[in-house]
Amino acid sequence: MRTASRLDHIEPFYVMECAKAAAELARSPECAERPMIFLNIGEPDFTAAPLVREAAERALLDGRTQYTDATGLAPLRERISQWYAQRFGVQVDPARIVVTAGASAALQLACLALVERGDEVLMPDPSYPCNRHFVAAADGVPVLLPAGPEQRFQLDAAGVEAAWGARTRGVLLASPSNPTGTSIDPEEMGRIVRAVRGRGGFTIVDEIYLGLSYDDRYGSSALAHGEDVVSINSFSKYFSMTGWRLGWMVVPTSLVPAIEKLAQNLFICASTIAQRAALACFEPESIAEYERRRAEFKARRDVVVPALNAMGLTVPVMPDGAFYAWADCSAHAASSWDFVFDTMRRAHVALTPGRDFGRHGAERWVRLSYANSLAQLEEAMARLAASLVAPM
Repeated sequence: MRTASRLDHIEPFYVMECAKAAAELARSPECAERPMIFLNIGEPDFTAAPLVREAAERALLDGRTQYTDATGLAPLRERISQWYAQRFGVQVDPARIVVTAGASAALQLACLALVERGDEVLMPDPSYPCNRHFVAAADGVPVLLPAGPEQRFQLDAAGVEAAWGARTRGVLLASPSNPTGTSIDPEEMGRIVRAVRGRGGFTIVDEIYLGLSYDDRYGSSALAHGEDVVSINSFSKYFSMTGWRLGWMVVPTSLVPAIEKLAQNLFICASTIAQRAALACFEPESIAEYERRRAEFKARRDVVVPALNAMGLTVPVMPDGAFYAWADCSAHAASSWDFVFDTMRRAHVALTPGRDFGRHGAERWVRLSYANSLAQLEEAMARLAASLVAPM
C-alpha cells in the first residue's frame, strides 16, 4: 500500500529501538542474577497521587464519563489558571487554556494551526525528536540550530535573528529541555520572544517539565513574556500521570477558535475520566506530595551528575529541571550508539544514545534519566564506573 510522502520526513524513534533491545536483554538468562537497570525512558517512577486515583474511581462509579467540551472541563481550566497564578505569578484567563489528549496532541494542534506547507520552524539541536516531527507532519520544515553547552544547549535571540529567513515562521523551544534538563534564562527568553514578535512569527514553548524546576532562576513560565506566546504543558511529568494522556495548552485569545475547531475534529475531547481525576492534582495534599517528589528528583540529580563527571561521562551543564543528564561519552567511545549497547551488555544499565536528539555531534552524547530510585541509581553508577575501567 502506498504511504503518504510526509512519512519520508518522519525518522524512526531510536529511543524506543534501544528500549526494545534493553527489554529483550533483560529477559535473557544473563540478567537473571544482575537485573537490568533502566535509565533510558523519560517517565517518572512515581504514579498518580492518591487523591487523583480516588477521583478517577469516583468518576467511574458515578458514571461521569461522557464527552466534555473540546476545550476541556471548565473547572479544570479554572484550576490550571489558578495554578499559574499561585506557582508562577502569571495571570492566565481560563478561556485561553485548552485541555488536550496529552502534550503531544497540544503540539500537533499548535503546528496544524500555525504552520503552512514549507514554513521553517527554528529549534535547538539537541531537542526532543517528536517536536521536529510535529512540524514535519504539518508539512513544515524543522530547522535545527546547533546549541552547545555555552548556550545551555538552548537557542538564544542572536542565533534566532541570524538564522531567520524568508521562509521562517517561528520557533519551537523547550524549557526545561528533554534531553538536557536545561532551561532558557528568563531574560534570554524575553529577548527571543521579542525578536520573533518583531518578525511577525510565533513562539511555541514546550513547558511540560516546568513544574520540575530546581533553580528559582529558571523556574518561570514563558507566558510572562506576553499573551502571544503559545505554551504547551502536561499532567505527565510533575503530576506523574503519563498513561492518562492529559495535557493542556495556553494560546492567544484569537487562536482559541481555530484550536477548538481542530480539536473537535481530531480528538473530540481529552479523556473525561483523566480530566475529572486531574482536578484533584491541585488539592493542597496533592501539591505537597508533588513537591516532595520534586525534592526527591533534585536529590537524585545531585548524586548522579557528580558521579558521571567523576567517571569521565562529563555533564557540562548542570540540569536545572526535568530528570535527565546529558553526558559526553566521547572520552570512552567514538559512537554513543555503540557505547549504549556496550553498557547495556557489560553493566546491565540501559541509557539512550544521542542519535534521536539532533544531527550536530549527536554521536558524542548519551541521555540518562534519573527517574528511578536512589538505590537503583547508586547501583547503576557503581556498575558504570566498574565497566569503564574493566578491559574490553
